[in-house]
Amino acid sequence: MQYANGGDLLVAVLKELGIDTVFGIVSVHNLPLVEAVDRELRFVPVRHEATAVNAADAYGRARGSIGCALTSTGTGAGNAAGSLVEALASGTSVLHVTGQVEAEFLGSGRGFIHETKDQLGMLDAVSKYAATVRSADEAGRILRAAAAEALAAPGGPASVEWPIDLQFAAQTDVAAELPEPTAPHPEQAQLDAVGALLASARRPLIWAGGGATRAGGALADLLEATGAGLLTSNSGRGSVPEDHPQVIGNFATTPAVRALLADADLLLTVGTHFRSNETADYGLELPAAHVQLDIDAAALGRVYPATHALHGDAAEVLPALLRHAHRAEPEWTRRVGQVRTDVRATLHDNIGPQSAICDALRAALPRDAVVARDVTIASSSWGNRLLEMYDPRANVFPRGGGIGQGLGMGIGAALADPDRPTVVMAGDGGLAVHLGELLTLAQEGPRLTLLVFNDGGYGVLRNMQDRYGDRRSGVDLTTPDFELLAQACGLTYLRIADAAHAEPVLGAAVAADGPVLVEVDLAALGPMKNPFTPPVKIPAT
Repeated sequence: MQYANGGDLLVAVLKELGIDTVFGIVSVHNLPLVEAVDRELRFVPVRHEATAVNAADAYGRARGSIGCALTSTGTGAGNAAGSLVEALASGTSVLHVTGQVEAEFLGSGRGFIHETKDQLGMLDAVSKYAATVRSADEAGRILRAAAAEALAAPGGPASVEWPIDLQFAAQTDVAAELPEPTAPHPEQAQLDAVGALLASARRPLIWAGGGATRAGGALADLLEATGAGLLTSNSGRGSVPEDHPQVIGNFATTPAVRALLADADLLLTVGTHFRSNETADYGLELPAAHVQLDIDAAALGRVYPATHALHGDAAEVLPALLRHAHRAEPEWTRRVGQVRTDVRATLHDNIGPQSAICDALRAALPRDAVVARDVTIASSSWGNRLLEMYDPRANVFPRGGGIGQGLGMGIGAALADPDRPTVVMAGDGGLAVHLGELLTLAQEGPRLTLLVFNDGGYGVLRNMQDRYGDRRSGVDLTTPDFELLAQACGLTYLRIADAAHAEPVLGAAVAADGPVLVEVDLAALGPMKNPFTPPVKIPAT
């Protein structure tokens, strides 16, 4: 197949992948790509390359597939690196196509405009896969290979750098067979041994992580058959809808769940990597009988020892275990339900007036609405736990823990399905990292409610300094007048300054046809019962 230039070839590949929207910034070193995408698909001109990757990442998450970002050479590719780290940490599928200087000057060190030292090495460090297009006859093969690597479990970002002269050149798309990915599968003897443990368990628990998100049906069947309680990491939320009576959720380090873990006679973990913040810096104690299932061989036994380590895809392995399922003690299942109720009630009480926002938000949103959360107190305290998720594709947040990515993710998720509303939970400090994306929001006009929790700075770090130190450093920030800012960007503005405002304001915002900025005035709303601090260790002085 012949194409006039690389842009036309890229569009053909994107159509094969089912991608209809691409995020990026136009440059002299990606012009043919941007022009073709803008002509044939939808090109969203974000204001920063990091946002391009975040938006493409969330577009793929919301669809359960893959997204695409276009960036420029050198500094542009470098700007994208932090967001590629996020996609790598999350195992989410992103095709990142960046420019490069003319092929004859690659690696020459002459200081050609936008040239950087070893761009491919930089991309390789922050991507699952990275490659350079070196001729007009191989671009199609490389793009498809990159997409295949990004989509193969465990997923991740794939970066392709493309010299500008080769983008402009006529393309010959040579058909090439890519090897079909093969998922590992445990040996039958391993499955039988685990089956025997499962059959004898009377007080079982299951812990679902990101590796369970595409095995929700099988996980729900196993939950029903065993009467087990389901814990989740943040990444595993929504694998089984969180209004299921056996879903305890992302509460593993609470006292009630620690007690449940202490009394459990079997723990089956599915695709969770036991992140430090979800295990009290690995201080959480697990039952002695621990079966770990993961498609990533390196994850098996890496944090906690496993009685049995199953290397395989959860969607294939869980049905094989189902025939061994035996019903738990009735009292155990009843206790699971009570713990589920208790941990939620405790958190609901602890967050004080913010509980009204949580309740009103869940009531206003349809079950499939995306909730994109930046790293801020509201997200870390209750958005990641108490605000129920019913589908893993609705659960969008930066798993790597970097602030400032929420709005870009929300824009990507909103444009993945324009018919459903999207909500972004952000703090004023995190929003300021990419404040320019308010202009992208106004320009593209998705159905997106941006909830800005305004406490005048980095509240979580302020709470840490107030608790452990005698002065504040770098946490109190100048905050804009959000009403004037919204007006300047052409955005509708609403404000919550009292718990009574939550229901009418959020109802109106979610029902709107376009973007709405809702400021949550935390000083006026009132404090939580206990100031939130993150689960990190501070050395004693």
